Amino acid sequence: FFFQTDVEISLVGGSCKNPVEKFWNGSSAMYILQKATHSEESNSLEESRTDDAVYASDVLPKENPGALALSVGRAKQLISLYTMVQNPNTSLGMSDLAVLPPLWARCDGSDPQHTCWIGAEPLKAGNKVTGLNIYTVSCDGPTADKTRFPNLEELKMEHKIRHHSSVVTTKGFARYELITAAAIEDTIAESGSNIYVDITWNGVEKILETPPVISAATLNIALESGDPRSPVFQLHRELQFLLALAEGLKTGVTEWPEPSESASALKLVQEFLTDLKKKLDGDYIFEDKNETEKIKCDTAAVDSCIKSIFGERGDLDFTEQLWCKMKSKCVSSYQELIDCFTLVIKSLERGEIQPWIHQGSSSFLSQLIQQSYHGKMEDVSLSDITPIQMLLEVGLEKMKKDYVSFFIEQKPLPFQDYFISTSVELQEQVHRVQKLHHMLEIMVSCTGLLQFRHENLFPLTQICMKYYKENPLNEKHVFQLPIRPALVKKFYQNDNPEVWRVEISSGHGQKEIKTMWQVSTTAPVEYGTSNNSGFLSDSTVNGSSEERLYFITKTQCSQVQFT
Repeated sequence: FFFQTDVEISLVGGSCKNPVEKFWNGSSAMYILQKATHSEESNSLEESRTDDAVYASDVLPKENPGALALSVGRAKQLISLYTMVQNPNTSLGMSDLAVLPPLWARCDGSDPQHTCWIGAEPLKAGNKVTGLNIYTVSCDGPTADKTRFPNLEELKMEHKIRHHSSVVTTKGFARYELITAAAIEDTIAESGSNIYVDITWNGVEKILETPPVISAATLNIALESGDPRSPVFQLHRELQFLLALAEGLKTGVTEWPEPSESASALKLVQEFLTDLKKKLDGDYIFEDKNETEKIKCDTAAVDSCIKSIFGERGDLDFTEQLWCKMKSKCVSSYQELIDCFTLVIKSLERGEIQPWIHQGSSSFLSQLIQQSYHGKMEDVSLSDITPIQMLLEVGLEKMKKDYVSFFIEQKPLPFQDYFISTSVELQEQVHRVQKLHHMLEIMVSCTGLLQFRHENLFPLTQICMKYYKENPLNEKHVFQLPIRPALVKKFYQNDNPEVWRVEISSGHGQKEIKTMWQVSTTAPVEYGTSNNSGFLSDSTVNGSSEERLYFITKTQCSQVQFT
């Protein structure tokens, strides 16, 4: 809503992106104040809403958000009004009403301190407001000139004088990027994949110090599947074919791959059946291990770093081998799919093959094979969606075993049955296989890139499985694993941090007051500082651009007591 025509107020909470999360760790809903934008488009947007939801795009404008910043003077005036309303001792006080959420005002940085945000957070005793924390956030940069960085002792002394404190404590925070996915060649979009570690410790001794070995560390992993450089990219392609079949089953329209130049699916299936006829001698057995290995999961393309943990399965049954023949670039049309299954069914009806299948296989094709053992099979009409569903069922069973064979290799897991359950409908089974693949991509990255051992992968697998048992597929989710810093120290010990922060504290409980000083490679505010003459913009130092550029952020706190 609007306040005095020039100020726009938004209530931000829930899943909406927190615009002040880089320098304030509060988790409650908050008011965001910024300059009002009066346009027909914004008015129609407000009128069209049927609920009170506020989306991040409304609070964080995409174009020139700096134009929405208030002057520092106007922001201070609004904070003063908020303070009076919260103070039960004033005529404006709201002593009988609920405590208001914290309030943050976006500032333009035009003052000498380059203030970019001013905030106010109520201090409560039960349901009563006893005071406010007033925050002032200033920002400079980017700069590579470390002479602009203050001395830690200077920061501590400034805090002591400002807050009349004799004793202060310090806490450090550093974030290092371990793996950042680069843009894929010949594409514009960059991958959202990233692996970084957050480290916290007590007793900071100097600015930009490397975290000591005795620290608390959290590994953060956000990974998007489908990177062609991934050792399991072939499995990703296999999954995409499975998803295309599932979509075709749901919509009635299947996107078939381009015909292969090497061999048609029909020819491969015919050769496969002919070979089985030659081998038929009682129950079907695997006699040629080398031949079997050639078709296992297309793992010939999987590099050595993953072979050790995702070995080539040696127990592919008839239906799984058939899937390997028909998948991806082989089956290129609905008619070809019908022709392939026609060959298989006729061979079964004539008793020309007696293939081996896994115990417990529940696909329709497996049921037909079991019936063929007794010399009697039900009639099958290969029309409508039946052929697509038959192939989807076979591929689904095969890929479940592929993924589970890896996770069982680590250790049996408590949520494993959820991912391989056949008691849910087919589309949900496909969705769960997608989750398994995403988890596998995460394990592969940690194994191949970070050299994680099994004892490190097991707790990460548990975290991923627990999340995906309760949530839908989300490749943007950041999985967090507490680790020892020594586990990844070699990846960051000679690198510069993406974020480095020191918190200087005094007092206890609600009387605690903090001063925060931080450097970061990304701007702590959403709007570009280059558009604002109040901010420093120093992209080079002494003619060199090799030094890492940092934004400098300082958050100061003062308290207003009402009682």
